[in-house]
Amino acid sequence: MAVLEAKNLGIAFGGLRALQDVQFSIGEKEIIGLIGPNGAGKTTVFNLLTDVYVPTEGTITLENQNIVGKKTYQITQGGISRTFQNIRLFKDISVIDNVKIAMNFQMKYSVLSGIFRLPAYRREEAQVAKRAHELLQVFNLDEKSEDLAKNLPYGQQRKLEIARALATNPKVLLLDEPAAGMNPTETKELMETIRLIRDRFGIAILLIEHDMNFVMGICERIYVLDYGKVIAEGNPEEIRNNPRVITAYLGGE
Repeated sequence: MAVLEAKNLGIAFGGLRALQDVQFSIGEKEIIGLIGPNGAGKTTVFNLLTDVYVPTEGTITLENQNIVGKKTYQITQGGISRTFQNIRLFKDISVIDNVKIAMNFQMKYSVLSGIFRLPAYRREEAQVAKRAHELLQVFNLDEKSEDLAKNLPYGQQRKLEIARALATNPKVLLLDEPAAGMNPTETKELMETIRLIRDRFGIAILLIEHDMNFVMGICERIYVLDYGKVIAEGNPEEIRNNPRVITAYLGGE
């Protein structure tokens, strides 16, 4: 069963059709790649899935529930979380507080309980802190939990953003160029971490990435966009040898 599915998805900005008749599905625990040349519409797809943009046509379903028209926070609570091409951390607060912020909507204690530090407040705060430390341990960031986020090296900031996305307990995790700016060692470590995330948390992952070695090495299926349309879908070997994909990337008659 598809966890996330898009049918006939499209959006137009004035007279420009940025996406047209885009269709894809993601099954439970799948790692799916979304690739294509610059300007093909990949990040636009992510923006449609998270209500940054509203599609002008088509449907998006999360576990068979239509999410078109829902607010971003409702989509997050429903089970879709994302990272961004440009890292968007709260850089002037601690590493652990970046993760704890993502759990805010899960907190149930009252304002009064928070003001007077009543048992309900202390109990929930302790649970959140424990959960945040567990997530940081997955990324080997627990020892830096009290550091300011801006003081982390670039690769660790990327990992922290993923940890924060996981703190919302997603069913589907959207990763927008997670390996951007990483060296080969960091990229290899990230591949292993993404597999660990899928296996440990049992979630589906949809990622955008320009590093083809990364995509081919980790994705089980790949969708290829070109000029706002899906031109190919298949496993890494099929995509690697698809003439339309080769033409889209390298040009041809």
